Amino acid sequence: MEDDIIAILDAHRLMAISTLMPNGWPQATLVGYANDDLLIYFIVSRAGQKFANIQRDPRVAIAISRDYEDPGQIKELSIAAEASEVTDPKQREHAIDLLLERRPSMKKLDRPNPATAAVMRAASRIVTISDYTKGFGHADVVTLGPAGIIDMQAARPDDWGFTPANEPRGDG
Repeated sequence: MEDDIIAILDAHRLMAISTLMPNGWPQATLVGYANDDLLIYFIVSRAGQKFANIQRDPRVAIAISRDYEDPGQIKELSIAAEASEVTDPKQREHAIDLLLERRPSMKKLDRPNPATAAVMRAASRIVTISDYTKGFGHADVVTLGPAGIIDMQAARPDDWGFTPANEPRGDG
C-alpha cells in the first residue's frame, strides 16, 4: 500500500491543505508540494495564515488528485497529517531541492529566504487511498506510524448509487 500512496504523490504536484483558524473554522488552500517517499514538503509564508494555524495546531488535512474525465479512473489521496517546520538546515535544503525539481520553472527565482519563508513537512498519519479503477467508490484506509504502516482497513463499501448501465441495479 505504501507504494500505491507514493505513486499517487509522485504523479501530482499540487495539493489542497486545510488548517484550523483561531475561530475554529477550517481554511483550505492550494499549495505546491514535493514528497520524499511518504513525507510531504511545502513552503509557506511566515506572515501567512497557514503558518500561524499550523504553529497553533499541527493537524492538517490534505487532498491530492486531479480532475478525471472518466470517474472510473480516479486515483486520489485524502490525508490526515501532522505538519511542522523543517528546522534542520540540511533537511531544509533537501526539501527545497525536491520542490525545485518538481517545478523547474522556479529555479530562475531566488531560493526561499528563511526569514520570510517556512519550509514545512507533513507527516501522514491516516491516508485514504481512493482507487476507482478497482470499483466505483473503492477506498482503502491506511494508518501510518514512524516505521510505516501500522493498520490497514480494506476497501470501504461506499455505494454512491451509480451502477454501470450494463449491470443490474439490485434494487428490484
